[in-house]
Amino acid sequence: MKKIKLDIVGLSYSQTQSGAYALVLGEVSGRRRLPIIIGGFEAQAIAIEIEKMTPSRPLTHDLFKTFAETYHIRIDEVIIYNLVDGIFYAKIIFNDGQKQTEIDARTSDAIALAVRFKAPVYTYEFILASAGIVIEGNDFVFLENIESAGSGDPETVASKDTSSFASMTDEQLQETLSKALADELYEKAARIRDEISRRKSS
Repeated sequence: MKKIKLDIVGLSYSQTQSGAYALVLGEVSGRRRLPIIIGGFEAQAIAIEIEKMTPSRPLTHDLFKTFAETYHIRIDEVIIYNLVDGIFYAKIIFNDGQKQTEIDARTSDAIALAVRFKAPVYTYEFILASAGIVIEGNDFVFLENIESAGSGDPETVASKDTSSFASMTDEQLQETLSKALADELYEKAARIRDEISRRKSS
């Protein structure tokens, strides 16, 4: 399958899960965005590296990087390869200069390591087609106060609770979706998208 390269375009508090964060990955050569709900610790690990902050003591992902580099191990790429029941699955492709190996990992851990090794992140078309949302206009990276991040291990697609949108007409849903995208409320947009998809399939 053809791989699609992703960049981190957003990281913010989750609107639906306490102590969790929404990590938004963007299609490099397109307009689709992939919102993933991750835990607070992993969000902090990603934000610290992106913002080039130096913690007083190495975080777990920093320790892993130091350990790997000590033994001349490099991460080549990270692939988000599956989505089952709303849960994303990822693997890390690495090598020691002699052979290439892959290991399974939580998506948030894999991305936290990818940013440290400056390794590319990829996914497949079927994942973007089923869980991605399309945005209009320009967007930018946003990182919100991660210092107070809590714990948690969601690792899921944005919440599929569409009850608040069930009473809307199709036109109202489209208008609300457009506004959510304009305001960069990707998690809300994902829930609206799910309601639209549910109606089309029923």
